[in-house]
Amino acid sequence: MIKNHSPAPHQSSDIFSSMPLVDTAKPDKPEEACGVFGIYAPGEDVAKMTYFGLYALQHRGQESAGIATFAGDDVHLYKDMGLVSQVFNEGVLSKLEGNIAVGHNRYSTTGSSRAVNAQPAVVQTRLGALALAHNGNLVNTGELRENLLAKKCEFITTTDSEMIAVAIAYEVDSGKDWLEAAISAFHLCQGAFSLVIGTPDGLMGARDPNGIRPLVIGLVGDRYVLSSETCGLDIIGAEYIRDVEPGELVWITEAGLASFHWSQKPERKLCIFEMIYFARPDSIMNEESLYSYRMRLGHQLALESTVPADIVIGVPDSGVPAAIGFSQRSGIAYGEGLIKNRYVGRTFIQPTQTMRESGIKMKLNPLKDVLQDKRVVMVDDSIVRGTTSRKIIQALRDAGAREIHLRVSSPPVTHPCFYGIDTDNQDQLIAATKSVAEIAVQIGVDSLAYLSWEGMLQATGEDTNSFCSACFTGDYPVVIPDVVKRSKLILEKAGV
Repeated sequence: MIKNHSPAPHQSSDIFSSMPLVDTAKPDKPEEACGVFGIYAPGEDVAKMTYFGLYALQHRGQESAGIATFAGDDVHLYKDMGLVSQVFNEGVLSKLEGNIAVGHNRYSTTGSSRAVNAQPAVVQTRLGALALAHNGNLVNTGELRENLLAKKCEFITTTDSEMIAVAIAYEVDSGKDWLEAAISAFHLCQGAFSLVIGTPDGLMGARDPNGIRPLVIGLVGDRYVLSSETCGLDIIGAEYIRDVEPGELVWITEAGLASFHWSQKPERKLCIFEMIYFARPDSIMNEESLYSYRMRLGHQLALESTVPADIVIGVPDSGVPAAIGFSQRSGIAYGEGLIKNRYVGRTFIQPTQTMRESGIKMKLNPLKDVLQDKRVVMVDDSIVRGTTSRKIIQALRDAGAREIHLRVSSPPVTHPCFYGIDTDNQDQLIAATKSVAEIAVQIGVDSLAYLSWEGMLQATGEDTNSFCSACFTGDYPVVIPDVVKRSKLILEKAGV
């Protein structure tokens, strides 16, 4: 039985949900799709452990959050719009009983930003309920939806995640067991998917054959945990064991963890932006923290494009490790030139017209005495449209900076992502339509340089062919159907 404790649509737990946001424009950064978390821990408070796991993964999605727990044949579900700390409280978590939990943070890239599209997606099957949390994007959703509709399947939401859940449910109802059904459904899916799937009998974790989005396995005591990143393990005291491999399905039950390699031709193509920007700097990839990798990006950036200057600053928070690395390699002193207000979050009170006209910065404020009459190297991790960069540069000028040299610890973003990152259409990506010199003029810097594509990949210390860098090259590891490209363009023009 599915026991949905979620608030009704008109009773959203976010009391400000009908009020306008301060900034309705899209942020000038790629936006991650989702964070997923799952735990099999009989005798433990799995809902609360999942809450903290999602709290650690909050950076991966801030639109909605949800947790489903399994207690025998009963499934308890709660999900709503808002941050993890807004959606859940002690009272809500106390109702989510069980031995298995699946959790999700959402940033919408497929399906609109509505409560009905919040995850986990829960569907009923002949073997009991199924709760699925998905990070990534399918690129064959039109074909998959038509296929399922032809089989008389029904949908509640507009997400590709529900399509995966419904596809598994159909295979179960056709007579297969959980594992056979999941593997059959996975073969119908093309694109990026890292999944955590709860059932009454156990917990599944799976990745697409390219492993585009991350998923890791941990142990807390003798109980298994699945998380998008290792920071989700750290917060509950779980030990990182290994990654779920591309094209692998892990099945966690009372008997332990079993592994099934469902794809015959796995080829890792981890999103390189996970390493540059998306994942938390304290998360571990390739046996080191991403903070260390990002510092190496700064080292390489300095080797490729140093410039005479008095101070190196980073754009908080994501540009700071590379800025420190740039400082170390160039010998130019590092300092904090921009202070970030970390308590802004999502605010629902509009600034006054006077504040807007005076250019008040709610999130970043320059330190005038640090910047006055200085030649400044400002390091950031990426530029998408250039709108935020231009505002920051002007703020540095107003604070008295004599020269401003922008260094970017990734190559120019020239192509949109179709695998679970919300980037603009190509004609809205500044580097797709302008040269580096033209971008420098538009954003108002004295010089601009990007890290080379080769330098970015070599700094990983891994096989450079094991990453997806399509947003920089247009070389997509999974073919993107023309209809998907057209639909993205239509949605962008419509402002969706």
